[in-house]
Amino acid sequence: MTINRHWSLGAKLLMVGAPFLLLVFMATVATLWVSWQLDGGAAAVNEAGRMRMQSYRMSLSIGTRETGQLPAQIAEFDRSLATLRLGDPERPLFVPWDTDTTERFALVESNWAAYQARWILAKPAVFSDLREDTVAFAAHIDDFVNSIEVHIAQWTALLHLLQMSMLASVVVGATVLLYSGYLFVLEPVGQLKQAIEKIQLGDFDARVERVTSDEFGTLADGFNGMAEHLQTMYKNLEGKVAEKTVLLKEKSERLESLYEVTALVAKATSLDALAQDFTKSIAKISHADGVALRWSNQGGQRHLMLAAHGLPTAMIDAEQCIYTGDCHCGSATVDSDFRVIPIRDAATAPLKHCLKAGFETVITLPVRLHQHLMGEVDLFFHARISPTPAERSLLEALGSHLASGMENLRLNALEREAAVSQERHLLARELHDSIAQSLAFLKIQVQLMRDAIKTSNQTEIAKILEEIDEGVRESYGDVRELLLHFRTRTNIEDIEPALATTLQKFEHQSGIKTTLTMQGQGLPLAPDVQIQVLHIIQEALSNVRKHARASQAWLDVQQQPTWRFEVRDDGIGFNPDADQFDETHVGLRIMTERAQRINASIEVFSTPLRGSSVVLTLPPPSPPSTSSPARNESSTPA
Repeated sequence: MTINRHWSLGAKLLMVGAPFLLLVFMATVATLWVSWQLDGGAAAVNEAGRMRMQSYRMSLSIGTRETGQLPAQIAEFDRSLATLRLGDPERPLFVPWDTDTTERFALVESNWAAYQARWILAKPAVFSDLREDTVAFAAHIDDFVNSIEVHIAQWTALLHLLQMSMLASVVVGATVLLYSGYLFVLEPVGQLKQAIEKIQLGDFDARVERVTSDEFGTLADGFNGMAEHLQTMYKNLEGKVAEKTVLLKEKSERLESLYEVTALVAKATSLDALAQDFTKSIAKISHADGVALRWSNQGGQRHLMLAAHGLPTAMIDAEQCIYTGDCHCGSATVDSDFRVIPIRDAATAPLKHCLKAGFETVITLPVRLHQHLMGEVDLFFHARISPTPAERSLLEALGSHLASGMENLRLNALEREAAVSQERHLLARELHDSIAQSLAFLKIQVQLMRDAIKTSNQTEIAKILEEIDEGVRESYGDVRELLLHFRTRTNIEDIEPALATTLQKFEHQSGIKTTLTMQGQGLPLAPDVQIQVLHIIQEALSNVRKHARASQAWLDVQQQPTWRFEVRDDGIGFNPDADQFDETHVGLRIMTERAQRINASIEVFSTPLRGSSVVLTLPPPSPPSTSSPARNESSTPA
């Protein structure tokens, strides 16, 4: 069994650098040892040199007979010999002993003993040979020093050799380490960088060759796995993009279909037009071969066909009205849901028009709003189909839009009917309160005329004719005024142009000069409020024309803080407290009723022979809902 050893990057670098580190360590230790030897030898040379100097000093003392310092000099020389022989423990001083240095040192010791015996212990009287003996003794010391210096020279050469070897080791080691770093680190990093650049350029086939089993080998495996994963994702990306594109296209088509149906529902003016346009649109959206839109009665027993698209004529004629249970169609209830019916597999219904027409599948979609069944949509297909959840959701949304559109048409019809009824009621009341009263007065005058003719009372006849003429002219004015009232339309921008037009028509009709004054700047009036204000002002002007006998009328409008309209004249006036209005003076009651509709107030001021004034005051605008309680309190007057 073979065991593959996997060396890490650190282990490889350590194996390469360890021999050089060991070599440098050994060379350093050797250098230190040689340096120690050199220091000891140099100290020994210095100490031997001192011995030579000491010998000359002793010779000088002996020759001059000054022997007082001689014992100290002898002791010092003996200490130097002992130091050279034994070494100095306090500092590196030792003699490199070999045969030559040992012999020379023994010679120095023997000469020292002879020198002491002859010149110190014997105490000679003649010193003629002292110089020669001292020089010879010093020469032996020099020989000993020379033998030490020979060793020092050898150690110095060895030190230089060790230094050169260390320098060479450092250079070689650095070179080997650099090459190893390039081989083990830089080259794998470079290969990895090249592969990354290829990936960035879109070449997902780029791979890194694994040539080592260290960390870079693991990194190469990881990079190759990542590149393979990216390549796989890139290959599948096109398919995913195509899938997402199809999904987005489907969603876009659904939104477009919803917008289309919403638009036709919004612009539909009749149920027939809505039904026809909806069947065409849903046929295109669902790709159905035929569509039938049926309306259900309140009980849900009968189902009338409102519109059809793509169905045979015979099928349309036969199914104009079907009852619940006669066919798969027309079976929708309030609680029923979207159904897909395979016709051939469920051909048990009495009516088989779908089967005869060659349809294979029918989808029934209830049309309901707020749990109220309004009908159903039937989609016919020549093939067997199974709608997806998205298609089912779209069809249900379209059915909901159709139900909303049908309900809006019904509400609009009711609203138009209510508006027509209100206009008719208003017209009847206006006729009753104005022209009908005048006609009743004329009827009374006609009866009085007949009585006057029977009695041939010419004076009474002339008076009655004058009353009849006045009544006819007043009725004619009332008719023209009613026509003016019913032609009045609100102005969507401002009430001022409408007021100016009203005064111009009044001047043209009555010949009374008018003046319009506007004060302040207020918010525009709502259209329904504005039309009521115009009618009230027209009624006040009508009273001026009928009763005031005025030459001029004024309309003063104040917009702030609330809207206030005042119609005044320079006519004969009246006493509001004393005068009682008869049935012919119905204008104030009409104005009061109109003011009540908009929560406004009517006030009448008049003085006999000084004119009259009608004041319409609208309610103040509601404060903004964002106002704080503190601000409302501070704005309340004390």
